[in-house]
Amino acid sequence: MDKSWWKGAVIYQIYPRSFKDGNQDGIGDLDGITEELDYIRDLGVDAIWLSPIFRSPMKDFGYDISDYREIDPLFGTMADFDRLLEAAHERGIKVILDQVYNHTSDQHPWFKESCSSKDNPKADWYVWVDGEKGTPPNNWLSYFGGEAWEWVETRKQYYLHLFVKEQPDLNWRHHEVRKQVMQSIKFWLDKGVDGFRFDVVNLFYKDDRLRDNPVKYPEEPIAFNRHYHLYTRDRPETEGAVEEIRELMDFYDDRVSIGEVATELGQAQYFAYTRPNRLNLAFNFDFKELRPFAAKTYTEHVKLNESVFRDFAWPSYVLGNHDSKRFLSKLGEGEDALRKAKVLAALLLTLRGTPFIYYGEEIGMREAEIPYEKIVDPQGKNLWPKNVGRDGCRTPMQWNSGLYAGFSRTEPWLPIGGDVQEVNVERQKADPASMLQYYKQLIRIRKASDALRFGRLEFLETKEEALMAFFRIGESERNLVLLNFGDRAIGLNLEDFGVKTWRYLGGTTSHPVGFSGLSLSLEPYEAAILETN
Repeated sequence: MDKSWWKGAVIYQIYPRSFKDGNQDGIGDLDGITEELDYIRDLGVDAIWLSPIFRSPMKDFGYDISDYREIDPLFGTMADFDRLLEAAHERGIKVILDQVYNHTSDQHPWFKESCSSKDNPKADWYVWVDGEKGTPPNNWLSYFGGEAWEWVETRKQYYLHLFVKEQPDLNWRHHEVRKQVMQSIKFWLDKGVDGFRFDVVNLFYKDDRLRDNPVKYPEEPIAFNRHYHLYTRDRPETEGAVEEIRELMDFYDDRVSIGEVATELGQAQYFAYTRPNRLNLAFNFDFKELRPFAAKTYTEHVKLNESVFRDFAWPSYVLGNHDSKRFLSKLGEGEDALRKAKVLAALLLTLRGTPFIYYGEEIGMREAEIPYEKIVDPQGKNLWPKNVGRDGCRTPMQWNSGLYAGFSRTEPWLPIGGDVQEVNVERQKADPASMLQYYKQLIRIRKASDALRFGRLEFLETKEEALMAFFRIGESERNLVLLNFGDRAIGLNLEDFGVKTWRYLGGTTSHPVGFSGLSLSLEPYEAAILETN
């Protein structure tokens, strides 16, 4: 049984601007994260993943990098990062950095030189195409609205930007570009970071013939969503790029490579990026968008995942991140939504695969409503009101119910969520029935069980449509996970699952209500984890 640390880990995503403000300027920073490392350790997670902290003009809040080897002054200094890394490692917490190599900022020295002429040393480091001003080379569109091409008069050419125009796409076909990327990766590995999450890794290569993307959904209100992005995603050459990255990272012990793969080609494509000589993990974005909330929905998805990954690759699961609506807000309002969220949290933390938790999920933070005049996300600004952007899932962490939620003593860069009086760390630390205590319990159960971290997954057939049931089987233990996705109680006999003896490990109730011998009753939206014979 392969027990690589990243297979058994729970990874916690931090959006640094929004986690904790150490210098009281209204923007989260590295010192703020360092201040809260004890909270992170007590939560029980094994690693933190930091969204980009590198020097940037912040047109896309750090995903437009102007220097891959410098910390942006908004977040602190390299000395601040070194202190954070050392303090995290002292607490047994690994540190993963977000790297953006599909594109740079237009303020990066590479792009400034590339723009200057057609014959400078970096002339071909970006995707430049001949054309006539006002007539883009093809129909490729930007994720953030409009055409993906920008005219530069000095070169009388277009450059490609799949995101905002201030984010020109690198030319991965150029050997010097790949060399510079590898040197950047090596720089941070030599500093002792434990791995990377590679942004939009499946966009690195584009069709060299510049063919138009076909229109697939002509009725979609947002132009970008009408296209099948056949020629700007998942090009065959990308697989060679991730193999090159993996080859470098394998020179270092115990490092993890994680790819953001937002694909239209289905779950098999995640496997394509995580074969043995490629990335260790690829994000499964489909999981966080599954509908409806039903046992069948999640069972079918996980079964397909298991059939794709089998023993050759390792899955990952995520309920939310910095680009998507907070998952609790997708489940409705009121007590039932909280109970549904607890079912999904139990599923996330008991599946075979590496779970990711987005900051604030552990206290039940919801999507915040951001008034138009306070929107700062370029996606929201460009596409409002059809798309309100991503600010609502990026609001400051809610540490307490005081002014600015304990995030800062200065007005934050985004408004505080409206539920802060009820949903905050301080309040939930004192409440044994809180969402925070529930997450801590689930993580403790997972960390204590090799079966839950590394074991195989075996689904159980049941006549109950609302029930999702599976074993996690390790070398010397077997755990039974029972999840009621329905709004009525379910009566079960554990003998039907071959269980003769059991011990209650935890779940949505603090004690095994409804258990009697080998019979049990699962309440509506109840999760239970048992250790069985």
